Amino acid sequence: MRNRLPLNALRAFESSARHLNFTRAGLELRVTQAAVSQQVRMLEEQLGIQLFRRLPRGLDLTEEGQALLPVLSDAFDRIEAVLQQFEGGHFHEVLTVAVVGTFAVGWLMPRLAAFRTAHPFIDLRVLTHNNLVNLSADGMDFAIRFGEGLWPATCNIKLFDAPLTVLCPPAVAARLCTPQDLQHEQLMRTYRKDEWERWFAAAQVTPWRINGPVFDSSRLMVEGAIQCDGVALAPVSMFRRELAAGALQRPFAAEAALGAYWLTHLKSRDLTPAMKTFIGWIRREAEEEQRQG
Repeated sequence: MRNRLPLNALRAFESSARHLNFTRAGLELRVTQAAVSQQVRMLEEQLGIQLFRRLPRGLDLTEEGQALLPVLSDAFDRIEAVLQQFEGGHFHEVLTVAVVGTFAVGWLMPRLAAFRTAHPFIDLRVLTHNNLVNLSADGMDFAIRFGEGLWPATCNIKLFDAPLTVLCPPAVAARLCTPQDLQHEQLMRTYRKDEWERWFAAAQVTPWRINGPVFDSSRLMVEGAIQCDGVALAPVSMFRRELAAGALQRPFAAEAALGAYWLTHLKSRDLTPAMKTFIGWIRREAEEEQRQG
């Protein structure tokens, strides 16, 4: 039946079904109300069914119309999305990356303009997560996560290590002479329960019970430390701008190695040209990060 698809009639029905009004559908399609009504009647005659109940003040979908509408809407949406990729006479490949929030703000965003300049025909879409993401279910090309790289269903490309160290506002740093002085400060935490214990071990300090507030991202935790005169454990590489601007200081050299940042993609997924380009770009940027220390 493909060579006989009544595309104009299907567009007229889909628009009318969304608006439940022939006049508004005509305005959307830039034709008259009568033309829309005629196209819908032609479709009903071809299918041998009634798609609408004509009411005194509008339209109501029949069961058959309700079954047809979502299929058509999805098909037209997908066609529109593909056609948009050819805007400006070039094919634009969409690339969707789910990024842990701290990495997105602290590392990726400052580099996006350079990526766009180098690869203008890749439409990059960035979504954030809190280290929990399902690439298959969420329809993502990549995820950038923090951890040990042991996710079994994905290919995991290590970007760089991100050891945690103490970061705090200058007023707090001025009070800290030794790590033991942290006992008198508000220590911020994330959902990882062993972070402070691991840092205490690296600093050769006997640990104590911590009751500070818990945050679901390092970015929020550090912002909380800045605004509330607290102390956070976070990777230096994600907060270089705040350190350079003087909003944060690093009072101690001790670091706790709890993981690295990884670029991951499904093992079952064939790499598109845009995915290969992104892998090459982010690996070069990560190598530069490692050289900076």
